[in-house]
Amino acid sequence: MTEKMTDVTALGELLIDFVQSGSGPQGNPLFEANPGGAPANVLAMLGKLGRRCAFLGKVGRDAFGDRLEKTLKALGIDTEGLCRDERIPTTLAIVHTLPGGDREFSFYRKPGADLMLRPEDLAEEKLAGCRIFHFGTLSLTDEPCRSATKKAVELARSAGALISFDPNLRLPLWESEEAAKEQILWGMAQADVVKISDNEVSFLTGTEDYPAGAAQLKAQFPNIRLLDLTMGAEGSQAFYKSGSVFEPALHLGGVIETSGAGDTFGALILNFLLDHELGSLSEEDLHRMLKTANAAAYLVTTKRGVIPSLPEKEDIRRLLEETERN
Repeated sequence: MTEKMTDVTALGELLIDFVQSGSGPQGNPLFEANPGGAPANVLAMLGKLGRRCAFLGKVGRDAFGDRLEKTLKALGIDTEGLCRDERIPTTLAIVHTLPGGDREFSFYRKPGADLMLRPEDLAEEKLAGCRIFHFGTLSLTDEPCRSATKKAVELARSAGALISFDPNLRLPLWESEEAAKEQILWGMAQADVVKISDNEVSFLTGTEDYPAGAAQLKAQFPNIRLLDLTMGAEGSQAFYKSGSVFEPALHLGGVIETSGAGDTFGALILNFLLDHELGSLSEEDLHRMLKTANAAAYLVTTKRGVIPSLPEKEDIRRLLEETERN
């Protein structure tokens, strides 16, 4: 078998997150322009862990697009599949931080450049040459990006890549809840590995018993070989084969905002799978995988923004050692 040139290729939104960072002299909120977008966040974390990554997507031919491309390149991420739109500007998101660190989003995306990715724009060699292909639902909200995403999944699967999916529910971007559910369920049906949050489980199953709902989804989609459930301050749970394991979240204080926690968690799951055979994970492997992902996710919540706040490999290792000693 030909050696794959890339560990993880991801497709989707690359945008600017405007995060409030104080107030001006007249009391008006000040916003810091942070590079973001869930698939890009995942690759950024993997890049910091030394993985070979490639991004497929589209930004505008504008200053924000220039900055985003420069950010990915600085992290060592392959940007040959990053396209530029001459007419539509780079997508923007305003992040509203809530008490306790959770957040709400307001998007400037009607349209945004990320939606303009066409099937013919795809750098197909990046799909044929990757070990894992990762995508989410924001690239499924509208055409032509929806068709590009579905073509990318097909190409990656036919090349033997592991398919990773994140529902990443953002209801304001959908025409209806029914449309969102339809496309999320399509993504679930394609994936070998799924990272799903508690609110997404509730949205799909109607239950507030998140582990029960996650187990229901795992049974509903036999193609999913590993389903990882994140439950915020409660912790995370991995559903694998006929069982599951749980790891509590870290409660060390200092949480500022939760932006990027799920993406960081997901990146650490993929990083673990690059070193371990998906078909033969032990219970010990699953616990170690979740502990590491929980630790990394906690660290990113202690700073503002996402990509600039991603932890270093040594920071994650040190935190794990400290928690094990205590």
